[in-house]
Amino acid sequence: MTKVVVSEYLQEAYLDLLRVGNDVVSDSELYRDRTRLLEEVADADAIFIRNRTRVDADLIAAARRLRVVGRLGVGLDNIDMDGCAEAGIRVVPAVGANAVSVAEYVIGAMLILTRGIYGMTGSMVSGDWPRQGHAFGHEVAGKTMGLIGYGSIARHVASRAGALEMQVAGFDPYLDVDDPVWGSVERLDLDSLLAAADVISLHVPLNDETRNLIDDAALSKMRPGAVLINTSRGGTVDETALAAALREGRLGGAALDVFDTEPLGPGPAATFAGVPNLLLTPHVAGNTHESVDRVASMIVTEVLRALDDRAI
Repeated sequence: MTKVVVSEYLQEAYLDLLRVGNDVVSDSELYRDRTRLLEEVADADAIFIRNRTRVDADLIAAARRLRVVGRLGVGLDNIDMDGCAEAGIRVVPAVGANAVSVAEYVIGAMLILTRGIYGMTGSMVSGDWPRQGHAFGHEVAGKTMGLIGYGSIARHVASRAGALEMQVAGFDPYLDVDDPVWGSVERLDLDSLLAAADVISLHVPLNDETRNLIDDAALSKMRPGAVLINTSRGGTVDETALAAALREGRLGGAALDVFDTEPLGPGPAATFAGVPNLLLTPHVAGNTHESVDRVASMIVTEVLRALDDRAI
């Protein structure tokens, strides 16, 4: 019988689908027990993972029968892609399944940070009426959204930003200048985009080229009062430099859904203590009821099809 290992969370309805004709080992905390994980994959034909399970050289070597990795998400930095290719293991990511959810997160975070009024609830409940001054934050209409990386999610962000009457610019060295996907989006080099954008959203993988892509030097090129949003991968932003820029008032705000260390823990979390106009969320930008269901449906379907195609 075909054996399937599920090392992180998968909805029960989709586990039931997998159990039809398959031996399924499911434990949403299995990724934490490396020894047991390697034991379970030794005779597994497929494994379902999210972003906490490392499909590295050791797992590939231990998984002698493994033919398919179902990635319940889109990031691949926890998977040794070259090693999988050499071993004949197919990797199936959920490309596009959570794009709308992430794009809506970016737009929502942008509106919260640029307006700057959504932290008033505590004062209101205590009886204050914090209406001093004559202006609160900024409109986004007429401002520039800068997208670093112009893949599927960034394109969803671009369409929504355009609907809000924003100008949209993008940087992506892997897309040709005449690629039709650019459409009305202005293609800029990185330095020009940093200087021009009122809001910058990152949509890049983590690799040697992108690690600390947004460091102190990059932050210093951004417009005073600009907003930075990262829903791509932790490690692409120098978190210490970002915290300093916010404390010093050089930036207008930031939203981070991904971090160099996940979960944060007390040490990394201390970096952000007392930082103004900052939104932190625990790698959930792509997690809505709709997207979680789309991801599971897509990956379970594709993995079962791959197993059938290989006659395992």
